[in-house]
Amino acid sequence: MQTSQQHQCSGSIRRDYHQHMQNVKPYCCSSFQILNNSVHDNNGSQAQVSSGSYDEPFFTLESYPAPGFAVYDSPSAASISSNCTPFSPQGSQSYLLDLRHSSDNPYGSPVSGSSFVNGDGELMHVLRDLETKLLGPESDIDDSCCSFNGAVHHEYSFTCSNQILSSLDLKQMLIACAEAYSDEDMPTMARFMDVLERVVSVTGEPMQRLGAYVLEGLRARMLSSGSTIYKKLNCNEPTSSELMSYMHVLYQICPYYKFAYNSSNVIIWEAMENQSRIHIIDFQIAQGSQWVTLIEALAKRPGGPPYIRITGVDDSQSAHARDGGLELVGQRLAKFAASCGVPFEFHAAAMSGCEVELENLRVQHGEALAVNFPYVLHHMPDESVTTRNHRDRLLRLVKSLSPKVVTLIEQESNTNTAAFFPRFRETLDYYSAMFESIDAARPRDDKQRISAEAHCVARDIVNIIACEGVDRVERHELFGKWRARLTMAGFKQCLLNPTVTITIKEVLKGYSKNYRLEERDGALYLGWKNRVLATSSAWS
Repeated sequence: MQTSQQHQCSGSIRRDYHQHMQNVKPYCCSSFQILNNSVHDNNGSQAQVSSGSYDEPFFTLESYPAPGFAVYDSPSAASISSNCTPFSPQGSQSYLLDLRHSSDNPYGSPVSGSSFVNGDGELMHVLRDLETKLLGPESDIDDSCCSFNGAVHHEYSFTCSNQILSSLDLKQMLIACAEAYSDEDMPTMARFMDVLERVVSVTGEPMQRLGAYVLEGLRARMLSSGSTIYKKLNCNEPTSSELMSYMHVLYQICPYYKFAYNSSNVIIWEAMENQSRIHIIDFQIAQGSQWVTLIEALAKRPGGPPYIRITGVDDSQSAHARDGGLELVGQRLAKFAASCGVPFEFHAAAMSGCEVELENLRVQHGEALAVNFPYVLHHMPDESVTTRNHRDRLLRLVKSLSPKVVTLIEQESNTNTAAFFPRFRETLDYYSAMFESIDAARPRDDKQRISAEAHCVARDIVNIIACEGVDRVERHELFGKWRARLTMAGFKQCLLNPTVTITIKEVLKGYSKNYRLEERDGALYLGWKNRVLATSSAWS
């Protein structure tokens, strides 16, 4: 294709994305699985996205029930361990996260079922001790405000407590609490947790909201050491329509999913120039809606559309959110391809990526193969978890297929093999940036945002902090590590065409100016302010 034709088609695909991104279907099982924008029924007409019910008390995480609290059924570990994220573990003793209600905080803040501090006087002493530990002995809190007698004691004790709390940095307290656990200083950890319960809130500032879920992870780790947490996980599993609604909210307010959709599609579209038979293997097919815009763009290709075959890898949690098996994805995509005049075939591989073998992919001679890894490869256990090392095994398997292009989109975080404390600090830093980005798009008391964070982000956080070994499925790596793995598997990195960057810049025009896009090391980096959150790269 000549240069002029190339630019013409590049502009065409960008226009197609922006025209049709409003008409694709939302779905996700993880904080970072690819999503779409609106739900469609089988006839292609737009349907109303359910917002769920918000009349009942809002719970973030749940363990075994205490009297007076609602009980929800939850999936088994097998149904969620592969990729469900976006909770509460149960160890030798059980507890329930209680979101206490008040007139100015209708959704409440996480409060422990048991308290290590009783009464305002003891609370003041604990706060003072913690302040000294965090800020040093020379702080500006006036101790005189903490000494009162008679009926005014209650009023001024709260004034003193609030004054001390306002002098403490929440992020510092969370780090100090995790450090106490790392040092096996459980009494100090318990004191920090008791104070933290009073300052975190799912309706507060970004760090307060993140703190609510981080605190849950710390408590879970303290109670069970993370060994059985994910297996014992008991949470309010949303219905399929509710889950799609939560994901729809995140898709609207954050560009992370569109970043993955658009960058992958442009990379594949350019790699498949002039190919007459295309086979796409998607290792997280979800609703399959990512491929709607690509099918339409290929239908308009000069010389006529190619024959397209898609193999969708899936698992049971995706089926739950989709409210059906992979046949629904195949039917919808086949119907759309037919409307565009594109010859199409769909093959279902209903299993997690760890289970995939060569025969499951049905690669045929004469096809130009594209493989898509959208925020999913970090769920594959590596050599630090199992001798099978599915992460590298899967990469070698894909390389043996001689793909024309492989797209990799991953979170830019270092949590895979890191020890607990550095992993905790990395998680806190990463998700504080993410929560800030969410905060920029929705009011803090927005009910849908609260539910979206609880169901789609918080489980990742708890899993990273509380779990170890096979129970920890959120194992992110930095791009440098992914590059080393892919290189060892025999891949060569492909330079990204400027069209990819141009397309993502167009996407970001609809979001906060605090999002940053940078191309370096042959990859595209998406970040919030100074923190990189995701990368997109191409390989062959």
